Amino acid sequence: MAEKPNTINTKVKNVLSLLDSIYPTEDKCYLHYSKPYELLIATMLSAQCTDDRVNMVTDKLFKKYTSLNDFASANLKELEKDIHSTGFYHNKAKNIISASQQLLSDYNGELPSDIDKLTGLAGVGRKTANVVRTHIFHIPSIVVDTHVKRISNKLGFVNCDDPVKIEFQLMDIFPQDHWGRYNTQIIAHGRTICKARKPDCENCLLNKDCDYYQSTI
Repeated sequence: MAEKPNTINTKVKNVLSLLDSIYPTEDKCYLHYSKPYELLIATMLSAQCTDDRVNMVTDKLFKKYTSLNDFASANLKELEKDIHSTGFYHNKAKNIISASQQLLSDYNGELPSDIDKLTGLAGVGRKTANVVRTHIFHIPSIVVDTHVKRISNKLGFVNCDDPVKIEFQLMDIFPQDHWGRYNTQIIAHGRTICKARKPDCENCLLNKDCDYYQSTI
């Protein structure tokens, strides 16, 4: 049975207020980059890989490939070796080269801000596009990563595993000024309290509004 609108609105208000009281309210990016296209590439590498591992890889990668042209003209096999430890390295390397070539040929080497143009790049889905829109263009966007998917379901904000559906459902119930910060705050919460394998529900300040916890007591 779906929650009544006033109930979900109250829950949203309570949870977002608590998150603001616990975690920073600025949109923090956990991936390291110094150029806009580097964030695009780092986010592409982060699929099925931890941010820490990506940062280890890109620390060397961005010193070796110092321009978008370098990535566009990279040797596929060599790039695969450079990013091997991030997993799915063949597709990632192929997409990085193709997306770099598209940026150079279609956008004069600049990242577009439009989400349809971003997702038109090779290997770029809505999550990657929304990371770019949030941190490069400061456009309010909801990034649905593994933490956001898992914790949003536990809280009862959504009831599905489809990242696109989750994105639009959260956009529908959240005020726009929380779209960007929610991802940052939930990542922090998922790493410290609401861990995937062993959530510390007893010490979670969100437990009164969490469907998962309330179902266990």
